[in-house]
Amino acid sequence: MFQPSRVRRVQRVHNWLRGCAFVAAALATGAAVAAAQNWPQRPVSVVVPFPAGGSTDTIARMLSAPLNEKLGQPFVVDNRPGATGAIGATFVKRAPADGYTMMVASIGVYAVNPFLQKGLGYDPAKDFDLLTVAVRAPNVLVANPQFPANSVQELVAYMKKHPGKVSFATSGAGSSDHLTAALFWQKSGTDGLHVPYKGGAPAISDLLAGQVDVSFQNINAVLQQIRTGKLKALAVTADKRAAVLPNVPTMAEGGVKDVEVYSWQGVAAPRGLPADIKARLHGALVGTLKDPKMQQKLAESGFEVVANTPEQFAQFETQELQRWKAVIEKGGIALE
Repeated sequence: MFQPSRVRRVQRVHNWLRGCAFVAAALATGAAVAAAQNWPQRPVSVVVPFPAGGSTDTIARMLSAPLNEKLGQPFVVDNRPGATGAIGATFVKRAPADGYTMMVASIGVYAVNPFLQKGLGYDPAKDFDLLTVAVRAPNVLVANPQFPANSVQELVAYMKKHPGKVSFATSGAGSSDHLTAALFWQKSGTDGLHVPYKGGAPAISDLLAGQVDVSFQNINAVLQQIRTGKLKALAVTADKRAAVLPNVPTMAEGGVKDVEVYSWQGVAAPRGLPADIKARLHGALVGTLKDPKMQQKLAESGFEVVANTPEQFAQFETQELQRWKAVIEKGGIALE
């Protein structure tokens, strides 16, 4: 038998439940907005997946103090090196997406590791909220002063006389300096000895000590050593000479074409960062990078400010993944 009163009771219960759900959603949204407006309320960890002293670490430390000033909490650099950045990147992937963990990393982490490391603990295209490519800089081919070659031409000639004997220090297998070296060997028809380190700083240390012969290093990381004569620069991997090293030729000027490589540092956070926090953090990062004093300081070290949008970073990362996949496959490059 039809019972209108029962139907009305069911409808009232249904409407009440819907109302509760709406209120709960509104409260959750309000809480999220409030959390974003109040963020940060404690120190933010800036994970660098490499040792202290390298280019990525330098950029992270240059950003940290201004971010503290803009957002009111310390941004503390946390070096977590190993596996060409994979250990630190995996840590960031697993961290809460609450705005209290971010990462400053380089090309190896974002665009190379997936093609070299089996069972990689993260997916650079899926596990992070990309914020911005902060800076880029060409690599520079440097040699210990005692090494006999003083130019790219002389280096190529020496390597052809001593195949597989000239040691190339890198910051790790699959790093930009390793891939640059591999590309150089391919384009010059030579073969070098790869000596990987756990970061740029220890590689440079052994290069200075004469334990290894040459290296493609981020220009800022060895600029002072070049200027003081502790290392000699043979070429830069740019399409034009670097303003900070105007007397150093490009690779093409040295006789080896198609070796144009820029190292870059990007900032990201664990996937799922609240939109308001993401917007505030991105705004603070771009504001810091575009500050005239910061730009001048970076330029003096050989860095070019990029400071793009999250969408532009994602598009760029896709292009870099495709590029370095092709280089790695053509060169038969594998972890050693």
